[in-house]
Amino acid sequence: MSRYIFLFDMDSTVTRQEILPTISKKLGMFERMSSLTESTMRGEIPFKQSFLQRVELLKDIPVDEVSRLIEKIELNELLVDFIQRYQNRCYIVTGNLDVWIDRLVKKIGMESNIFCSKALVQENYIQDVFSIVDKNAVISQMVLPFVAVGDGNNDAEMIEAADIGIGYGGVRDIAPAVLSCASHAVYQEKRLVEFLERLV
Repeated sequence: MSRYIFLFDMDSTVTRQEILPTISKKLGMFERMSSLTESTMRGEIPFKQSFLQRVELLKDIPVDEVSRLIEKIELNELLVDFIQRYQNRCYIVTGNLDVWIDRLVKKIGMESNIFCSKALVQENYIQDVFSIVDKNAVISQMVLPFVAVGDGNNDAEMIEAADIGIGYGGVRDIAPAVLSCASHAVYQEKRLVEFLERLV
């Protein structure tokens, strides 16, 4: 049995869609959100700056409404099944806000194994973001060898630091920064899960 820990990005890795652009379409602000997301994925805007701008777009929407929409986001079911079977060794590392993704995380059963950004909420509205997840800080806590899976520019350092770093392109193009440092690139969910199974 291997001693690997598995770290997964959430958007377009665990989920079959980019979360904020998908829900912004339902809320009538898709173009602005999508533009910010794409610029971030390409590394044109620093993640923290872009994320705070995206939060600002959704600040006037009640938290529970955003949470309900996110709960319905499509998942990569084969990958979620892998995560649930090896739950004690799998972690989700995402910039998304705790108060927005809590229902989705509970649906997956990963409440205890999530690293995410955090916000202060008052009367069902976000008041402030008080921490944005630092993927470097997360990986610095890892003592056992780890496998990292993701697709976006802000996953690159996590993937580069991993013993096995996997760029996943099953939902969208893998960011160039990830391709330049990943040890593997996989473009089909079934192939990804088959590969992960061999590492367990």
